[in-house]
Amino acid sequence: MRGSIICIGNRFIEEDAAGLRVFDRIQALHPLPVGIELVEGGLAGLNLLPLLEHGGRVVFVDAIRGFTQAGKIVLLTHREILQAPGHFCFGHDAGLPYLLAVLPKVCEGELPEEMVLVGLEGSCVDETIEKAAEMSVSIAVHGLRGLG
Repeated sequence: MRGSIICIGNRFIEEDAAGLRVFDRIQALHPLPVGIELVEGGLAGLNLLPLLEHGGRVVFVDAIRGFTQAGKIVLLTHREILQAPGHFCFGHDAGLPYLLAVLPKVCEGELPEEMVLVGLEGSCVDETIEKAAEMSVSIAVHGLRGLG
């Protein structure tokens, strides 16, 4: 199955750099299986939409706020991302919920079978970044069911 790991964030703002730290870790330490693509999504926003039109699995990795304790990882499904209270807006910082909300309206290809957010809360130590990297690769290959 085809899959993508899309790491989102801003390297210049520590509170928003977790996704890109995971990108660096995966790129350095985890050889990816055939069919799995690693994308440095940065601040691309709606420009990420074409990456979601191939079916398969999509794993987003990003910093989150207000979901759990600092240094923890949260897994959110597509539905949970869209239903997260207080985390949806339409401005410049609309983020992942907005991207996923417009996807079915603008998608010209096949919608992903499974979309998951690996969210990292607050400042994360290297151990948490490594765990998020391993989880992201596992989900991209096996889906959420593969986490056991």
